[in-house]
Order: sequence, then C-alpha cells, then structure tokens
Amino acid sequence: MTTVVERTRPDLGRQGEDLACEYLERQGLVVLSRNWSCREGELDVVATDGDRLVVVEVKSRSGTEFGGPLEAVTPEKLARVRKATQRWLMAFRVGWVDVRYDAVSVLWPPDGEVRLHHLKGL
Repeated sequence: MTTVVERTRPDLGRQGEDLACEYLERQGLVVLSRNWSCREGELDVVATDGDRLVVVEVKSRSGTEFGGPLEAVTPEKLARVRKATQRWLMAFRVGWVDVRYDAVSVLWPPDGEVRLHHLKGL
C-alpha cells in the first residue's frame, strides 16, 4: 500500500474507507453501500458475506496522540449505527437478515506504513 504524505482530515477518512473496502473485498465481502446517511446517522460500509449483512464502522487516524482509532467506537456510536442499520434495512426493503457489526481501524502515520485492523462482531 502506498503512503500519501500530506492528507487533510477528510482525505484521511476517505482514503481510510477506500483501503477498508479494498481489504473487505479481498476477504470475500461484497460492498453494498458506502457512506449511507439517514437522520439516525451514517453507515460507513454495508456489505455482505453471502450469509449475513456486515455493517462496518471505519475509523482512520494519522497517529495515536488522541487514542487509537477503535477507541472512537463507543457504545453510543454503536447504538446509532444499529438504529441507522434498521433504517437501511427499511429503505432497501430487506426482510429479516442476520447482521454482524464490525469495525476497521486504519492507522496511517504521515511518515509510516499503514496499519489496518479488522474487529469482527462488536
């Protein structure tokens, strides 16, 4: 993976989500939606592994001065993601389906190699 030296915060988030989606697709998931929004919040990535819906929260950071990326996935954030997932299911008229919630952490220091961590089943 290439390193982009100067990134704005929105660039880092978008590039982190791009990397996360590439990784998830290499793991066999099919991405159905990215950055889907509703009044309850936003879903970074909605994918499927063929058996279930996989909703993925992606957190990107350039360093750990303010904590690691996964520290931002709080119980409150997960509650909003779960509510937004219900809206997504209604919007796309998906009946009952098993849902797994995951998080992907992207740590991408300006002068270092990107590190990605996938946490399944939050």
